[in-house]
Amino acid sequence: MPALFVLVYDAARALWQKHMGVDVLAILSILVALQMGEHATAAVIAAMAASGRLLESYAAGRAVREMEALLQNVPRLAHRLNGEQIQTVPANDIRPGDTLLVKQGEMVPVDGPLASPAASLDESSLTGEALPILQTSGDLLRSGALNAGDSFRMIAAKRAADSTFSAIVMLVQQAAAAKSPATRMADRYAAWFIPLTVLLAGAAWLISGDPIRALAVLVVATPCPLLLAVPVAQVSGISRCAGRGVLVKGGAALEGLAQADTLFFDKTGTLTGGQAKLIGIRGHGQHEAGELLRLVAALDQMSCHVLATAILRAAHERGVTELPLPEGVEETAGAGICGRVDGRRVAAGTPAFILARAASEPWLDAEIKRLAVEGATGVFVAIDGKLEGLLELSDPLRLETPRALRLLRRAGVRRIAMLTGDKREVAESIGSGIGVDEVHAELSPAGKLARIAEAAQSHCTMMIGDGVNDAPALASAQLGVAMGARGAAAAAESAGVVLLIDKLDRLAEAKMIAVATMRIARQSVALGMALSLLAMLVAAAGYLPPLDGALLQEAIDVAAILNALNALRIRPLLSNRTRLAADKVQALREEHQKLEPLLAQLSDLARALPTMMPDRQVQALQALNGVLRNELIPHEQEDEQALYPAVSSLLGGDDPLAALSRSHQEIFRGIHRLSRLFDPLQSPIPEPVIQDIQRTLYGLEAVLRLHFAQENELFSSLSP
Repeated sequence: MPALFVLVYDAARALWQKHMGVDVLAILSILVALQMGEHATAAVIAAMAASGRLLESYAAGRAVREMEALLQNVPRLAHRLNGEQIQTVPANDIRPGDTLLVKQGEMVPVDGPLASPAASLDESSLTGEALPILQTSGDLLRSGALNAGDSFRMIAAKRAADSTFSAIVMLVQQAAAAKSPATRMADRYAAWFIPLTVLLAGAAWLISGDPIRALAVLVVATPCPLLLAVPVAQVSGISRCAGRGVLVKGGAALEGLAQADTLFFDKTGTLTGGQAKLIGIRGHGQHEAGELLRLVAALDQMSCHVLATAILRAAHERGVTELPLPEGVEETAGAGICGRVDGRRVAAGTPAFILARAASEPWLDAEIKRLAVEGATGVFVAIDGKLEGLLELSDPLRLETPRALRLLRRAGVRRIAMLTGDKREVAESIGSGIGVDEVHAELSPAGKLARIAEAAQSHCTMMIGDGVNDAPALASAQLGVAMGARGAAAAAESAGVVLLIDKLDRLAEAKMIAVATMRIARQSVALGMALSLLAMLVAAAGYLPPLDGALLQEAIDVAAILNALNALRIRPLLSNRTRLAADKVQALREEHQKLEPLLAQLSDLARALPTMMPDRQVQALQALNGVLRNELIPHEQEDEQALYPAVSSLLGGDDPLAALSRSHQEIFRGIHRLSRLFDPLQSPIPEPVIQDIQRTLYGLEAVLRLHFAQENELFSSLSP
């Protein structure tokens, strides 16, 4: 009787919501069996329903355990410094401005800047990055990261409730509490399955005159494959997505993810990383690129501007670590900064800020126009009243963006469109480079809504965003996807899917999992219903008694549900099965990071070579030749001889890295050509030789940038 009450309650709730609940047949079977005195049959049907619900609970529990693993690590205590005294207080008592001590092995309790010189953090719970990340003084630390090194001090910038980890936990709780409308698919099948069952049972009774045959038909038609196979498959798919760092808020979101064929996305913070990065230094005066960076970075030690942080980070990466302390620093918010460095008056900032302190130069207007076309930001530099050059910064594409878009197309996305408020020239240059179908630029939030609403009339739309201004678009799309790890809370709350790891290719994996999950759900339902229909015909013919039919239906249910549980084993990509050792991936990243300044040096030297003093030309070229031969060639040879064979064995095939090996040949050829040009160098260098060297430097830089990008994309896809 308890099982009957539960079924009646579920059926009544479905009818109240104007759905034909598939529990109706189970209820009808139990009632008819009790009426005919077939108590054993009624008990088997009730036991069948209960066991099926236990299987569903098992699958749901497994998914919830994976999704709520973060909840066990919520920081509850923190060490607040009061002078030199350490007070252990609840994390919720922390207020912005408090100085905190984070001991080894403890979790960062709130967001805030690092006050100690350095810290080593394990951010695997936030980003999926398996190896510790080194943070330096002033870097923003995010709650939820684990201290993998010595104790350090930090300044609280937010309360615990407003910090990164708390926002992620809230999203997990919302997803765990969200009711999955999994029965929607079951109800669609039930719309014809229930009437067919009743008609077949009635016909068997009418033709044979034996009501037991009708009962037998009802018993074997009890639709546990419909009741349980769909939700079990969906919850299993949600569990797999959670394991890949993608939070899917229920079965409706999973089904929408599987069906989505039109993708809209914001640019900043979604396709790009959302953080400025130094991409070039263009000197137009007597000072070389390295000296310009050193002087501006020295000034920026006194600034909290985001561009100053990016410039300081670039100086550190390029080995410019010993920076003099500037004097007489004055900063104009949003415009620039000036002061004395090594006795020279240095100013860095916008053109208007610089022109108030230095005379204009002929190249200034051309550089401003070029920056506008390329969508980059320029920090112009003046030294002792003379405009010397600029530092070029940009928000680069995420490493995984091109691969992610290719994988999304493979997963069923037919149309990809960029929606952005940026200028059209900038948006189109990025869109054409990554192969999107449409670019809609200079849009307001209302304009984004209009584009999505128009597409939703004939397509299943999916929108990806990260900012507060994206929240309305995320809510209006049939499926919203938020970059949750770094994005705004409003965007995450408006979305049906949240990427807890800020890697766009995880969305492609989640879509592949969703497609496979819905396919498994349909297969499970088809399997169960086909076997049930066959058993119904046998029962209608009088060859299957009700009790035997109930036992047979139990076996059919188990088969359908076990098939649905296959969704727990979905692994959509080769990279999920083939992994490169984490230390090799990390070593490659570090080597590329060390060589990154070399790429900028190639173009900077090519550009500055004609204006250099003759002796300085020879010195700069000889120094570059030494770097190429002592650092770049050994790196590429090591990749070719050790790393590539290891990766090739993982990927399979005859020669999967042929294209990358071909790039090595072009790199070696370019370096050899430069060496031949360097050998007979004499001062002054003839103009034709300078032009030949410039062409070779630009060509080598282009090949190296493409080669590094290909390696980073491939090896990142194989990283744990």
